[in-house]
Amino acid sequence: MTAEKSGTTGRRSGAETRADGTGAKNPPDDAAGAGPGSGSPDERASGADSSGEDDTAGTVTSAGKAKRTRKARRTGAAKAAGAASTADKTSTADKAGAGTDKAEAGTEAGTEAEARDRADAAKKDGDAAEKSDAAKQDGTGDDEPADPWSAFGPAPEPVLGRPRRAVRAVGRFLLHEWTLAVVAALALAAAMTWPTLRYPRHTLPQDYWDPSLQAWQMAWSGHILRTNPAQLWHSNTFYPENWSFAFSDTLLGYAPAGLIGVGPEHAVLRYNIMFVLAHALAAFGAYALARQLGAGRIGGAVAGASFAYAPWLLAQAGHLHIISNGGIPLALAMLARGHGWSLRYGYRPRRRHAGWAFAGWLVAAWQLSLGFGIGLPFAYMLAGVVLVSVVLWFVRRRKVKRPFGRRLFLADVLGGLVFAAVGAALAVPYFKVAELHPNAERTIGDIGLYSPPASGFFTAPAESRVWGGLHEGARAVLPWHPEMTLLPGFVLYALAAGGLFFSVWRVRHRIFLLAGVLVTMALAMGTRFFGGRFTYVPLFDYLPGWSGLRTPGRMMLWTTLLLGLLAAGAVTAFCMRVRELAAERVPPWPGPWLRLATLLPLALVLVEGLNATPQPVVPRQPAALRTVDGPMLVLPSSQNLDQPVMLWSTDRFQPMVNGGSGFTPRSQARIREATVSFPDYASVDYLRQIGVKNVVVLRDELEGTPWEGMLDRPVDALGVAREQVGEAVVFRL
Repeated sequence: MTAEKSGTTGRRSGAETRADGTGAKNPPDDAAGAGPGSGSPDERASGADSSGEDDTAGTVTSAGKAKRTRKARRTGAAKAAGAASTADKTSTADKAGAGTDKAEAGTEAGTEAEARDRADAAKKDGDAAEKSDAAKQDGTGDDEPADPWSAFGPAPEPVLGRPRRAVRAVGRFLLHEWTLAVVAALALAAAMTWPTLRYPRHTLPQDYWDPSLQAWQMAWSGHILRTNPAQLWHSNTFYPENWSFAFSDTLLGYAPAGLIGVGPEHAVLRYNIMFVLAHALAAFGAYALARQLGAGRIGGAVAGASFAYAPWLLAQAGHLHIISNGGIPLALAMLARGHGWSLRYGYRPRRRHAGWAFAGWLVAAWQLSLGFGIGLPFAYMLAGVVLVSVVLWFVRRRKVKRPFGRRLFLADVLGGLVFAAVGAALAVPYFKVAELHPNAERTIGDIGLYSPPASGFFTAPAESRVWGGLHEGARAVLPWHPEMTLLPGFVLYALAAGGLFFSVWRVRHRIFLLAGVLVTMALAMGTRFFGGRFTYVPLFDYLPGWSGLRTPGRMMLWTTLLLGLLAAGAVTAFCMRVRELAAERVPPWPGPWLRLATLLPLALVLVEGLNATPQPVVPRQPAALRTVDGPMLVLPSSQNLDQPVMLWSTDRFQPMVNGGSGFTPRSQARIREATVSFPDYASVDYLRQIGVKNVVVLRDELEGTPWEGMLDRPVDALGVAREQVGEAVVFRL
């Protein structure tokens, strides 16, 4: 019974030692008087009992110390490791208890020596077990534990080398939303404009008249920047006129592309590449604007696709200066980002960034350099935004301290000055042309010829693959259907209408967007909307430069953008609702199908934008255009025939009378009239007086023109040399 009490006490003593954390064993003096042969038999028996108690308690205490060390080293590990630690503690206590039981059995046998031997053996077994457990934990047999406080600190971050850091940075860049958006915009542009890139050196979209002119414009700007930038506005065409590069929109912003390559084939290739990139920029710019204003990714994609691939834009495939509109939404997105403003979340001063605002002004200036056809309304819109912002600043400056901030204010001032300077520098040549050529100015009568009726908003051009054939009858009643088929898409109409009632935009913002849609539609109708007295005519009369815009239907660009923002709000709200429904479904299996349904509006918008645009082969350059010097005249000559001639001159850029633009200079009209009888004395003498040295006659183009039969006339008495150069006849004056 005494031994049983001793063993129990020993187990309790070990437990108490673990609780207080001291880990100290009983001092050896406590067992000194328990040696054999000292005192009475009762005392000797008592000494044996005491020895057994001390040894057992010491064993359990040692086990407690080892377990506390392991526990500290395992602090902060996973729950599974904690469970394993608890099992180790139980196992150790069981081993110590087993040793104590052996000592108790020896005491009951009545021999104190045997009890001491059994107790020593139990102690050795417990120590061996503890050492084995410690070795299993740290993988070594070392009794010295590591610093227990290190287990409480976070795991150190791995130190990556420079190659791995570079790979990680590249990976983050490739998977960023804007990188994916750019790649998607490029891939979509190549697919939606196909087959533009099928034979990019030999075909042009829609026709080879205006595209040839614009291919020449890019080639000329690159050529003159390399050779003599001071002569930029005095091109090689429309000889002997000056400022001829300003006879139409110049696409000057594409001049860097014109630095690459020489000749007609490179000019055609350059045009086709920029044609595809213009679509990609339009989609990306509208996507960026919708995202900045607060739309979701799919809503932004709908806005971008509807803006870049609206059916009415298919009729403008031959006008690169109209297709090149992506700088408008992109600049607006940058300016909104720089000012910390969005349609959905309002004004957030902490999100202001002067750099984005300045970049937005630069993009706006670049957009203006592509032409005033769409750049001029954009400039006036920005001027209106600045005016409203100034008014709001004066109204709110007492409520909000420095609502713009000093850096942002300076960025706006400098950026606005850059934009104004670019606009002024580009406007000077056009004002000069208007002064020298009064017939270049448009009249209200000219505007009326190109003003579409209301039915034009529901009529698609012939280049629309989906609606082109179905709307053939509706186009037949339009006076000039290429500029009057203004359908932005029935799907877009439906989505925008839904966005008036179900949207992430606030109600007042939906009303503002709807008002913008109606106003821009009224402007697009020109003089068809109550004679334009309250819409287009005041702008025509009072805004500088507005009288040079002859096609009011191109205001549909703004209508399409605003409709796209209304649609983006509706699609974003729809996607949010779909996510909520998918999260609430039990079981959740319909979730992926519901999310897939959110792509349906985007797919329908893209289907409506599919094109059936013809891709005619560009007429081959005559060999004479590569060898004959200027000043020269190529016959026959007309608005359409002269545009491919301009493209053919991109090998050498010889001065030539030929040229096509939005108007015909009087000098060019006189030359065409004087040379109808060429070659005769009067025409030859007139050409010599104005400095023309060579006349190139394209034999295959004479039929059906006023110059038909000219090659049968004699030249012997005129002092003119005539020779055949390839398929052309050259008269050297």
